[in-house]
Amino acid sequence: MTAQHTLAARPVTWPMWALKVVAPLHVVALLFQAVAAGLLLSTPGGRALHMATAVALLVIGVVHLVAAILVRRPGGGQAKFILPAAILLVATVVQAILGVAGLKVLHVPLGVLMFHGGVEQLNRVMARP
Repeated sequence: MTAQHTLAARPVTWPMWALKVVAPLHVVALLFQAVAAGLLLSTPGGRALHMATAVALLVIGVVHLVAAILVRRPGGGQAKFILPAAILLVATVVQAILGVAGLKVLHVPLGVLMFHGGVEQLNRVMARP
């Protein structure tokens, strides 16, 4: 059996398709959150936008985790997507707490790490099996 034949015999399941949609969306939302942070510093309405994108990021994080879990069960795929999705979701909650508390010294570096983690997860998700 050749590699081409093996890849053709294994169709992409709907949970994996959903993960391939939500992972890039998560990275884009993380990037937009950084843009909103810049607007927070430069415009009067930036705070509301930054908070609104934080809520959107939280919702996308939950959807990302659910999709990662569904890839494993019932999709029968690998579990390697679950832990990074869970870490990103927990980091989002911690980010919100740090932001509300005004701890920019921790809030900003964690945001950078979250973007890096999102890109790494995107690389994992988009890689060929």
